[in-house]
Amino acid sequence: MELREIEIFLALAEELHFGRTADRLRVTPARVSQVIKKQERAIGAELFKRTSRNVQLTDVGRQLRDGLAVGYQQIQDALATAAAAGQGISGELRVAYSAAWAGNLVVAAADTFRTRHPDCVVHIQDSQLNDPLGPLRDGSRDIQLSELPIDEPDIVNGPVLFSEPRALVVPARHPFAERETVSVEDLAEAPLVTITGQPSYFLDLHYPRHTPKGRPIPRGPSTTAWQEVLALVGAGKGVSPTSHRAAQYYSRPDIVYVPFRDAPPVEYGLLWPATGNTPKVRAFVKAVLETAAL
Repeated sequence: MELREIEIFLALAEELHFGRTADRLRVTPARVSQVIKKQERAIGAELFKRTSRNVQLTDVGRQLRDGLAVGYQQIQDALATAAAAGQGISGELRVAYSAAWAGNLVVAAADTFRTRHPDCVVHIQDSQLNDPLGPLRDGSRDIQLSELPIDEPDIVNGPVLFSEPRALVVPARHPFAERETVSVEDLAEAPLVTITGQPSYFLDLHYPRHTPKGRPIPRGPSTTAWQEVLALVGAGKGVSPTSHRAAQYYSRPDIVYVPFRDAPPVEYGLLWPATGNTPKVRAFVKAVLETAAL
């Protein structure tokens, strides 16, 4: 069985649809069918049960899939490693993230990247709220995963990797803490604790000055660090929006996370310098995209 035939079999075992498999591999459905029939003749048993409505693996098909998948991935990793050597993927790659849940994805992707490119050392660190783009611009960071939007001529935006529902961090004794949800309109009723150092369009989206109905949103104190935001909210100085998942990572007895029922989600994506589109960066982007799809 040739490598391309193994690829077709494994793709069909995953898609369970001849048309989608053909589109994915850029071949015709007839070619997919021809390869599977050839394999079945060689093995002497059906690999797939086909009806007009669906395609399912047989017991023999599942056994073959499980046996081939590991070896096929090893081949792909070996090819990627060889390609990396040819492209000069070695040295160091400096990666940052802006939130703990984004960091989880970065760490998992870095494990995949290291397996494929053992000659490249990955350094991971968190990004500072007050200067998220500075390290990308001064060359001390190669790529980072952080909140969007970022619209800068010297920064490349990768695809949106995931999004998170929003929540409002409120003091534990605030009336909002008793609610199941809050509205964006409610922001007119409490000072907003904000951050400094981000682009104005970023702040306008995440820390708006007016509600959708045009009511002014009062400003509370401003800070440069997330832990200081939580301390100010806990001290009753105001409220602050964030991703709802923050409740899992930054719980405190003096604050409560209340979900928004009408706010847009927070989107997260990869960023890198426009002058830094290197083989290392492209390889890491690929690893992140594959990890995020799992």
